[in-house]
Amino acid sequence: MTTSTPINQGQSPDGDHLATHILHQEVLGSRRFSNYWWAIIVSLGSTGFVLASISSYLKINLLPLSDPTQLIFVPQGLVMGLYGLAGILLALYLWLVISWDIGGGYNEFDQKAGTVKIFRNGFPGKNRRIEIDCSIQDVQSVRVDLKEGLNPRRALYLRVKGRRDIPLTRVGQPLSLTELETQGAKLARFLEVPLEGL
Repeated sequence: MTTSTPINQGQSPDGDHLATHILHQEVLGSRRFSNYWWAIIVSLGSTGFVLASISSYLKINLLPLSDPTQLIFVPQGLVMGLYGLAGILLALYLWLVISWDIGGGYNEFDQKAGTVKIFRNGFPGKNRRIEIDCSIQDVQSVRVDLKEGLNPRRALYLRVKGRRDIPLTRVGQPLSLTELETQGAKLARFLEVPLEGL
């Protein structure tokens, strides 16, 4: 999710600060409710599978809701243990992605300084901090990318002279059409460039 906050003292009726010369948009990364939900579900499920596998091997019930001691360890308990191990690795990956806030960051447009700064968090390593800086004068347009169907894509891009289009919205969950149009129009008005793709 992208939220816009122009920097100034006053407030407009819709809750945003009144725009002067800086528009700051927070971009929600992997710290979304859906990612927390799936990380919790996968963690609980995989832990259950591992405990069932251990219970079938030791013949001691480690699960309060069922009795896996009746399972034969080879092949049932062993297979459950392998599924549980795979689930724990997936859960670990999800929790790491959430803790690193992959994809989170901000877009900042400063009319007075004439600069655009795009910042995103990446995976740890050389490219952990992804920063793109350019001049507002090089911005040609704000482009709306719409693709409906089985795998819908709704995103905003900044078309900059001499560069590939720069994505401005979050990755993963597509924005609603209304939200996309509103954000695109607001940004195009602020930068005084055309809005393409609608």
